[in-house]
Amino acid sequence: MSTPDLEAVTADEQAVRFDTFDYDDVWKLGSQMRDAAAAQGLPLVIGIMHGQQRAFHAALPGAYPENDHWLARKLGAARRYGRSSLGVLEFFLATGRDFDTQSRLPADKFAAAGGVVPINVRGVGIVGYVGVSGLPHRDDHAFVMDQLKAYSRDF
Repeated sequence: MSTPDLEAVTADEQAVRFDTFDYDDVWKLGSQMRDAAAAQGLPLVIGIMHGQQRAFHAALPGAYPENDHWLARKLGAARRYGRSSLGVLEFFLATGRDFDTQSRLPADKFAAAGGVVPINVRGVGIVGYVGVSGLPHRDDHAFVMDQLKAYSRDF
């Protein structure tokens, strides 16, 4: 079963692919995101995982420690399902299921809410994840997608 929301998120997940993505890219993308969030006065926590390692983390004014926890939980869902955290939510909604009760995953470690997106390399697959927390979750997803698209144009 598919819905317009699930199709849109799936298209987002397919929209950005890199030829390579290394630790220098992590720093450049993370710095770009931090600068964009600061310029807009957004109270975000930003995180980028490269492989299994947290390679970038920043918290901007107005962000709370709870945002770190939300980011970690959204990352958990994205990694578990190999797609964006919003894609996880939309998949569950499209199939008439509730993630919190039917995923059978602990709520303190997993959250299906927008904000974390896989970093895909052509011919390799997912090499990491980039995410934010601090805005309404669909706005978190949109911010990450906008930043990935902007970075890929400069790539």
